[in-house]
Amino acid sequence: FVFVEILSKMNYDKTVAEMLNVDGALAAAVVDYSSGMLLAGGGSPSIDLEIAAAGNTEVMRAKNKTMQMLGLKDEIEDILMTLGTQYHLLRPLPRHDGLFLYSVLDRSKANLALARRSLINAERNLG
Repeated sequence: FVFVEILSKMNYDKTVAEMLNVDGALAAAVVDYSSGMLLAGGGSPSIDLEIAAAGNTEVMRAKNKTMQMLGLKDEIEDILMTLGTQYHLLRPLPRHDGLFLYSVLDRSKANLALARRSLINAERNLG
C-alpha cells in the first residue's frame, strides 16, 4: 500500500514537471477535488498552490453540480479562466477519479492551444 502511494507521488511529480515544461508555465499541480488537497505541485513560489488547489476544487465541484442540475450527461474536458496576465487551466482526470490537473500560464508567453495539448499528454502519461 505504501509502495503504491510512493509510486503515485512519483508519477504526480513527473506529471507536474512535464506541465512546467510548457512555454509560459508559471505553476502546475495535481489536485484531489474530493478533499481539495494538493497531491503534487511546482513552479513559481509566488503562487500558493495549496490555496489554489482548495479554491479550484470549489470551481470543479460547482461546475459538476451545475451540469447535474442541467441534466447534462457529458464530461468536462477542461475549464479555462482568463485573467489579465494569466491563464488558469483545470483538466479533470476521468481515469483517476476525483483528480484534476491545474496549470497557471503567463498569458504573454503561453500558447493556449499548446498548453491544453500538454495537459492532454500529461494525463495520458499519468497512465
